Amino acid sequence: MDVGQSEGARVGLIVLIVLVLLLVLVPRFFHQIDYEDEKEDEDDFLERLNRLPFPATSFGAMSRLRTLLVLGRASNLPTIWSNCLAGWWLGGHASPGKLPFLLAGTTLLYVGGMYLNDVFDVNFDRQRRKERPIPSGAISFGAVWKLALLWFTLGLACLFWAGVTTGELGVMLLVCILVYDAIHKVITFSPLFMGACRFFVYLVAASIGSGGVAGWAIWCGLALASYIVGLSFLARRESARGPFEYWPLIFLATPIVLAFVMNTHEYRKSAALLSLVLGLWIVRCLRPVLWSADRQIGRTVAGLLAGIVFVDWLAVADAPRNFGFVFIGLFGLAILFQRFVPAT
Repeated sequence: MDVGQSEGARVGLIVLIVLVLLLVLVPRFFHQIDYEDEKEDEDDFLERLNRLPFPATSFGAMSRLRTLLVLGRASNLPTIWSNCLAGWWLGGHASPGKLPFLLAGTTLLYVGGMYLNDVFDVNFDRQRRKERPIPSGAISFGAVWKLALLWFTLGLACLFWAGVTTGELGVMLLVCILVYDAIHKVITFSPLFMGACRFFVYLVAASIGSGGVAGWAIWCGLALASYIVGLSFLARRESARGPFEYWPLIFLATPIVLAFVMNTHEYRKSAALLSLVLGLWIVRCLRPVLWSADRQIGRTVAGLLAGIVFVDWLAVADAPRNFGFVFIGLFGLAILFQRFVPAT
């Protein structure tokens, strides 16, 4: 069997698995609501109500859609898309026909990771975040992990369709996602795995370009990972007790430092301007925790998450100016989506 046939067989197997999952899992997702320890009359009523066959335009359908969006932290998806665009540009910005598969694949892996995050956090959420979809009874524990499996399968199928190397890097990204979801509440250094997840998004995106996974994509991916590590350590303080720690904030400056080191000559001006934009946004986001008596860590984290788009824009400081409008649009979407779906 030659290379083309081998690749085709691999893609065919993935598609077959996806079809089986669709046929088996999708029809039952929202018909297996399990409230477990919640046996009160009101919960029984909500369970029966949720099983009614609402039409697509009904309030029930919209409520279910919002549940899925909240589970997937959909407000952060524009930052995944900006990661992909930056990584693709750094990898040589070739094969634009593969971009839809890249965007779809990374989106599905991200959403699957967020779903699995709620699966692992279910006991914590039942104690401290009862508004989350599983403890609130909006969707069952079993449905969420099955949906996560479906999104992972579809995501990998899309990435393998874009290319074997892209798919293999996607598998490495998935491993980082699984490790982070499993350990992030019990291991102090788990933010390193969150940073690794975003790093691999850059590598996955760069792999479809003409230059592939090369120096610029790797270095900029590491800068983004450092920013994510600082953000993630800060986010842990939202649900943790004890004094506020300032040292993770240093990691947020890594993309700015790298931009001044790697951009020379005619690109230095663009890098300086974009560094100023990112720096001002970081300072603005940190105001609720540094210069406020009542620290609002959640507000700061949400702003820094939207700021990932600026990190990506800074990474492609050498790109045409028109390309910048795409990042401005994605940043606006991230801010807009946060009005409807919580970022954390």
